[in-house]
Amino acid sequence: MIREIDTYQLIHLMEEQSICLIDIRDNYKFSEGSISSAKNIPSNFLLTNPDDYLKKEETYYIFCNYGTTSRRVCEILAKRGYDVVNIIGGYISYLEDSK
Repeated sequence: MIREIDTYQLIHLMEEQSICLIDIRDNYKFSEGSISSAKNIPSNFLLTNPDDYLKKEETYYIFCNYGTTSRRVCEILAKRGYDVVNIIGGYISYLEDSK
């Protein structure tokens, strides 16, 4: 089972502390817009070589467009020992909730 938060919780968390956000969408989607502090690491790169991007002692909040792909990526990374949190609803939900 993976940890998850919704976008309301994410917005509140971001107001209170600095977090490491990872947008796993492709570069094109990222260039169209993302959460301001997010780093873009497309899912295929992240899953192929996670040690190049992640440290096991840090927590990462991961999102995609709708939260489906990021949930799968989080499941895989969690099994590999990374501390990851899926953002339910992804970027689309964030856009709605941050209005």
